Amino acid sequence: MKIESIRESLGEALLKAEKISGRNTTLPVLSGLYLSAHKNTLSIKATNLDLGISINLPVKVLEPGNVVVPAHIISSFISSLSQERIVSLNTKDQTLEVKTLKTKTNIKTLPSEEFPLIPEIGDNEEFSLPARDLVFGIRSVIYASAVGSVKPELSSISISSTGDDLVFAATDSFRLAEKRIKIKKPPYFKQILVPQKNAAEIIRIFDQSNEEIKIAIEEHQAAFRSSNVYLTSRIIEGVFPNYKQIIPKKTTSSATILKQDLITSLKTSAIFSDSFNQLTIKLMPKAKRFEIETKNNTAGENINSVEAALDGEDISINVNHRFLADCFQSIATDSVSLEFSGQAKPIMVKGVGDTSFLYLVMPMNRS
Repeated sequence: MKIESIRESLGEALLKAEKISGRNTTLPVLSGLYLSAHKNTLSIKATNLDLGISINLPVKVLEPGNVVVPAHIISSFISSLSQERIVSLNTKDQTLEVKTLKTKTNIKTLPSEEFPLIPEIGDNEEFSLPARDLVFGIRSVIYASAVGSVKPELSSISISSTGDDLVFAATDSFRLAEKRIKIKKPPYFKQILVPQKNAAEIIRIFDQSNEEIKIAIEEHQAAFRSSNVYLTSRIIEGVFPNYKQIIPKKTTSSATILKQDLITSLKTSAIFSDSFNQLTIKLMPKAKRFEIETKNNTAGENINSVEAALDGEDISINVNHRFLADCFQSIATDSVSLEFSGQAKPIMVKGVGDTSFLYLVMPMNRS
């Protein structure tokens, strides 16, 4: 293989692929990137057996061929050549020669015949949506999924379709986030569960893209395809919790608050929260008071009053302040509503005037 490439575009593609490469001691080739040159295109592949990526990059191909090189080494080295514009790659025996006007480097290669295939999923029933919608949908809920849960379905992002909406949801059983994105054509699948770590990579790979992303599903695998990126992810086998049944049907109290006022108050209150991140929300509609109270045996205590439009019955409820604060990144409106249905029911958080996002926070039992 012998190619010439623009260093900046090559470096960006290598960096995207490198983060997906594996760290498998029993299969060292997974720590490499598979580079294949043909027809003025360089294909860069990486996989950790759970997630796979193939990035096509336009280059000048002088000799077709393929090679596997250690991902971290090639990516870091190309990124370090910030003053260079053109880079040439040339395979010689068991090494990859990297040349620029000012430097010449040889990188030891890995056995290319051992590199595993990335699953190819057909496009017979694929559907598409803008990359920004896919990223926004996942980003709106991913923080609510469990990290390292023994229940894989809680460490996943649910993607399903209902009517004209693509519904993204995540829960760790203590809180739940749901985001609805309008789509032109509903997908043929009912629901898929994407592992949380893989969902984070989907955000990273397509975050700056303005393209349409085509999505195709086969048994145990999902594929996400743009004009030059093909990403595959394992799908979790399991049943996502039927969260519809825990959404309160009616509310007994509510508060409408400026989002930034609530965020500021939560930051102040968090300073005095205990080891359980507990805070107490008190609604007193008749007294026209909305208070956030925190106590810490070491640091002290704090009571913060926030201006709010209140309705319904008085209520005092304990919640995890971090769980409550996490959702505001997903709310675009200036005001938020907090709806309460009793001491043992979850708090429902929404953006005022926005029906596309729903967040539930379970109360804490500790006094």
